[in-house]
Amino acid sequence: MVPTNKKQLRDLVSQTTIETYEELTPQLVQLIQETNRKEDLTEAQKQDEISLHMIGYIKSCTNEIIIEVLAEILGLEDEKQPVHIGGR
Repeated sequence: MVPTNKKQLRDLVSQTTIETYEELTPQLVQLIQETNRKEDLTEAQKQDEISLHMIGYIKSCTNEIIIEVLAEILGLEDEKQPVHIGGR
């Protein structure tokens, strides 16, 4: 759907946001669980690492949302490649 007004664009961005966050959440949960299992880190270090994971998650989601919305508007083909938190 190519939006023709701001409401349609807002709806497209909102739907894409929901889908993207849901798609990438399992990766974030896995990273947090792995961090919490690290016995060589203090609790403060674990929290710092989890904060970095969260920043990477938000960055990855934001990038993917922009790409997906622009691709929809411009009619670009999908080369579905897995998205990883932190852009890896």
